[in-house]
Amino acid sequence: MYEPENEPDPMAELTLAECWERLKAEECARLAYHLAGEVHIAPINYTTDGARIYFRTSEGSKLLGMTMNKDVAVEIDHWSDDVAWSVLLRGLARVLEGHEALVVEDLPLRPWVPTAKHVVIAITPHVVTGRTFHLRRPWTHMRPEGSGAGDDGAAQ
Repeated sequence: MYEPENEPDPMAELTLAECWERLKAEECARLAYHLAGEVHIAPINYTTDGARIYFRTSEGSKLLGMTMNKDVAVEIDHWSDDVAWSVLLRGLARVLEGHEALVVEDLPLRPWVPTAKHVVIAITPHVVTGRTFHLRRPWTHMRPEGSGAGDDGAAQ
């Protein structure tokens, strides 16, 4: 019989180091930014040096939004059958220009599509948080004993 009170807490906070490990291991994220009084979310491919997030963009709504309001959020996540996690970074976006933009040349920033994106953005975080979740799918334990259900849940 399923007894949830005998199991450890299904959610745990990630340490700052664990958050940065996950940020370094991934390369696709969601960027939330403000534009014209609305919040927008867009996928980005990014890299990190362990202190900031970097990505390339071109003229468009992301660049306009970050020029008008530098406050942004970046989110990554992952899940499997047994575990899920997410990391949220909130900070300030800034366009890097000239020699300052060359920092990404030594980082693994790989574009996914062959479009011209010459503007380098750095996000300096003021908050980085993360959580991991142990997925137990309790509904799989809620089948009454002797219900006549087979392994596939169908009545026999």
